[in-house]
Amino acid sequence: MKFTEDFCSQRKTLRGFIISGMLVAAFSCGVESEIEQPMPLLDEMTIDYPISLWDQAIEGKTLLRVLVTEAGSVDSVEIFESSGHPAFDSAAVAGVIELQFDPATQDGESIGVWVTLPVQFSKRPLPDNEN
Repeated sequence: MKFTEDFCSQRKTLRGFIISGMLVAAFSCGVESEIEQPMPLLDEMTIDYPISLWDQAIEGKTLLRVLVTEAGSVDSVEIFESSGHPAFDSAAVAGVIELQFDPATQDGESIGVWVTLPVQFSKRPLPDNEN
């Protein structure tokens, strides 16, 4: 089925966006000494594109604040900026709360940090960044 193939392909695209979004946003955290930012574990990411919005070709972006613990789990998720569609916001929170990370470190110690994470819902494929 073409719909299923497109939908599954899109979910993989969302995974890639989260990784790049985390890398860009995480470096904006300001602290006294350098922090090595948390990195998401790739095989743990799943964010479902709401089917009703997919069928209507609606796209959007939800900006989240995520508290990653010193153990690498997600403790809290806040909607920093809504997409304007509750279904996108809910899907973003539900997917991110399940993520696992290599935790952030500071001076060789694991620490908890807040990171800003954009979740883009788009039917268009993202550019391939692999060389």
